[in-house]
Amino acid sequence: MNRESRSERVKAVALETGFDLVGIAGPEPPPALAFFADWVARGHAGEMEYLTKQPDRRQALHRIFPWARSIVCVGLQYDTPRPYSIAAPARQGWLSRYAWGDDYHEIMMKMLRAFAARLLREAGPFAYRAYVDTGPLVERAWAAAAGLGAWGKNTCLIHPEHGSWFFLGELITDLDLSCDSPRADLCGSCRACLDACPTGALRAPYVLDATRCISYLTIELKGTIPSELRASLGRHVFGCDVCQDVCPWNRRRRRAGGSAFEPRDGLCSPALHDLAAVDDDAFRRLFRHSAVKRTRRRGLLRNVAVALGNTGGDRAMAAAEHLSRDPEALVREHARWALSMLRSPPNAESESAVESRQARELKGK
Repeated sequence: MNRESRSERVKAVALETGFDLVGIAGPEPPPALAFFADWVARGHAGEMEYLTKQPDRRQALHRIFPWARSIVCVGLQYDTPRPYSIAAPARQGWLSRYAWGDDYHEIMMKMLRAFAARLLREAGPFAYRAYVDTGPLVERAWAAAAGLGAWGKNTCLIHPEHGSWFFLGELITDLDLSCDSPRADLCGSCRACLDACPTGALRAPYVLDATRCISYLTIELKGTIPSELRASLGRHVFGCDVCQDVCPWNRRRRRAGGSAFEPRDGLCSPALHDLAAVDDDAFRRLFRHSAVKRTRRRGLLRNVAVALGNTGGDRAMAAAEHLSRDPEALVREHARWALSMLRSPPNAESESAVESRQARELKGK
């Protein structure tokens, strides 16, 4: 089997394994890595040390894997036919769409291992390493080089059919494979994501300041959320989908993910007062094999407290008072902030007014 035929067979096996997208990149540093180094130097990574430590290892894959000859990049669609955040009930919480179902790390890694096992049966022994959002890889840089999507102004990869609702995984191999080409820009003059970002985290097209991003503030940041940013978090309790929700390529919704990514009971627009009542045992049960467990209970309830202060509603005061007595100091501090907002809300809107405004915003997108 020649190089081109081998490459096509590898991609066919990836699709047969269940991945929705597949492309091949070489081990040479993609152009996007130069931007990544500058991004880190600007301090945009915040406290995400897993991204900032050992930067030289991320710039030169051969230093870690001298045997690497190809990176097989795969994508798995996770969108489900549920409302977008900008169309969901106004005074309920919001978890990022990717966290509604089972933990994608576990799902993708299981699929990558099955993919590798099948290749081993067909091609014979070869060296490989599998990664899902881990390891010394800037995933989007290699996935973009492999043609899985074009780099969007919101810094997500965008595919013409799958939008940006897909997870990434990689198989670093010593197989001699033909590389795919990057995709052309898909954003053009559109700036919907920049205009919609609640915290102004998109400093410029293709430039995300993670320290202002709601996903960073509700997941990656482990301590106190800066007081000046809390009001901008709205009702988000785990991640944020706004910049993807407003993207024209996602509005098409041509594809849907598998049943593993359907929302668990109560996780699509959850009631904030229900989340506020979650104790340690309930947290473990509710978020077993879920990406949400990464925040731990104290991180989630910190976020819930902020959301209560931002949204109000009939049961918000009681829920915030409950959180103000929580065993975790981090939760209590944010609950006190929520109570102060609920007692003296700035520019308060009625629930019907909030829902009417959101309907107008959705219609205009």
